[in-house]
Amino acid sequence: MPEQLSPWDGRVTPTPFEEYSKKYEEFFVMTRRDGIIELRMHTDGGPFRHSWVGHNAWHQAWAEVGNDPENEVLIITGTGERWHTGDPAELWHTPFPQWSTDSQLKMYGDMVKLLENFVSAIDIPTIAAVNGPGTHCEFATACDITLCAEDADFFDPHFLGGGVPGDGMGLTLQHTIGTKRASYYMYTGEPIDGPTALRLGLVNEVLPRERLLPRAWEIAEMMMARPRASRLLTHAIASRPWKRAFVDDLGFHTAHQLWGMAIGEAGQLDKLRQMTERFRGPQAGESSRE
Repeated sequence: MPEQLSPWDGRVTPTPFEEYSKKYEEFFVMTRRDGIIELRMHTDGGPFRHSWVGHNAWHQAWAEVGNDPENEVLIITGTGERWHTGDPAELWHTPFPQWSTDSQLKMYGDMVKLLENFVSAIDIPTIAAVNGPGTHCEFATACDITLCAEDADFFDPHFLGGGVPGDGMGLTLQHTIGTKRASYYMYTGEPIDGPTALRLGLVNEVLPRERLLPRAWEIAEMMMARPRASRLLTHAIASRPWKRAFVDDLGFHTAHQLWGMAIGEAGQLDKLRQMTERFRGPQAGESSRE
């Protein structure tokens, strides 16, 4: 059982689990047992489908989860056989240069806070269980421990799609697999499947999909068997390199991605839309291209 915090006179009561789990239920199925909270991303019960609303919800959810002292270890995962899916044509039906100044500034804030809040607002051990391919693996990579399925794909799509790799995936690659290797994968968009990610040092374990969550819970329960102070302070040590990296470079990366988008060179969106199948995965009645 998790340890109980003593009452603290004058303490502002944090938002309870029952409230924020309901607030974000469109984006996460949240489960908590004995201090371990699992966030399973989803859209309508299937794999999470990327949207700007969901993108905005992520960093707000991190803050509320991190502010709840009843949460002592975090597991984050996806639904079904994909970590993430989406359609660039849906996301970018209005080109970025045509967005209002207010919307552009809000996008900058969402992009930065997505990773900043994940490492700065969550002060407990974090475990990612990447259940399949999909973009936005940057916060999974920034977890203390990262497990993945064999067919996971930690690719950065931005340059291949005509953009600048500045939303965090390129940065997390630089700090896990090294500058030279990260440059190769940022430029080429080559797949980084589970075995490759393990070889490069991007993940800790590669497992069959059905073993992924049980293993994450096994590790989380092992962590819970150690003292609360040991968990919190070990996480502080584990996450410090990410905090330093994000303070130093995340704003720089993000600003350059958005600058490239704001220039709006001809044909940029066409290249992104050509990658639709890789973003969304094969649909019903389709077969995956090899």
